[in-house]
Amino acid sequence: MKIILSPHGGSGNHGCEAIVRSTAKILKNIDFELFSASPEEDAKYGLTKCCKLSAAQKPINRFSMRYLLARISGSVEKFDRLAFDPILKAAKQSDLMMSIGGDNYCYGINNHILLVNRAVRELGKKTVLWGCSIEEEAINNDIVFDDLAAFDLIIARESITYNSLKKKGLAKVSLFPDPAFQLNRIDLPLPEGFKDGNTVGINISPMIISYETNKDSTLNNYIGLIEHIMATSDMNIALIPHVVWTHNDDRKPLLQLYNRFAHTGRIVMIEDTAASELKGYIARCRFFIAARTHASIAAYSECVPTLVVGYSVKARGIARDIFGTEDNYVVPVQSLTKDDQLVKAFKYIYEHEADIRNHYALVMGQYKAKAAEARKEITKI
Repeated sequence: MKIILSPHGGSGNHGCEAIVRSTAKILKNIDFELFSASPEEDAKYGLTKCCKLSAAQKPINRFSMRYLLARISGSVEKFDRLAFDPILKAAKQSDLMMSIGGDNYCYGINNHILLVNRAVRELGKKTVLWGCSIEEEAINNDIVFDDLAAFDLIIARESITYNSLKKKGLAKVSLFPDPAFQLNRIDLPLPEGFKDGNTVGINISPMIISYETNKDSTLNNYIGLIEHIMATSDMNIALIPHVVWTHNDDRKPLLQLYNRFAHTGRIVMIEDTAASELKGYIARCRFFIAARTHASIAAYSECVPTLVVGYSVKARGIARDIFGTEDNYVVPVQSLTKDDQLVKAFKYIYEHEADIRNHYALVMGQYKAKAAEARKEITKI
């Protein structure tokens, strides 16, 4: 069996990197090729060690007959097919394509993704949507629904999406945890100021800030939380980025927090590194506050009591499947209207630390193992 993986924006988003690494682990001994928008970025973080890397697009030859025909016709789709030709050529020699952008349907309609899906199907190849979360509103969009209905298999990563897809009458849908629950962990030496087992890991992102309803409410809540932790405990703070793209860089808001509290000597900024190594830092935290989905997955999978500041079905669905409810485990960023809300939410996690750890001990081993079982669904298509 030969599989191609697409779309992938690059490993500067370490959630994307985590999905690829974990998928490679789950699909071991299966021939697959990753098509990336930024293969040089992937090589930087070491993805060449776990899969074959190829560029998703190529420069268009303006002297080719296909280009001239596209110009004459004025067809945008013909130009796009030229740009994504590397994927389509590889698809001809493959058995199926796994669409690995699990939340790509959460951000409006991406015509390039729909085009590639359609073109691969026209070649008679099967398509799988891998580890997805989709808002019900998006599923109800006719264009999105038609694309979803054409997949040979959809694997939802949480039950809210799974139930929404089934409710719409889609039959070829399965439920498995996000593949990144299988990500291996690598422990680098801890920097000075990071207390192993007595540090609160904090992740904030420009993404959640963009969803806030009150200006500066997100940053003010994080500031209030850090002040509370420092005033009421001996725990230190580790600021941990999980996406470092220029246009969407966690380090920017994290640096604002660091500069505000650097004088205390109780806060440390974790440098950018590969997903498995970031997971190693997160795993050695006592508590974790996550904005990025895959930062929270790293924490959940290592049984770290975690509070998620979320904005979509992803955060709610994963928390609900692990704890039976998202209440007290997810704070919608849109709901942050007062500067003490994150403190109040953290108090629940802090006061129920033992209960949360006991719950993890009961469920997390089986939950992580189930993520690997998705392999069976792929191999029997």
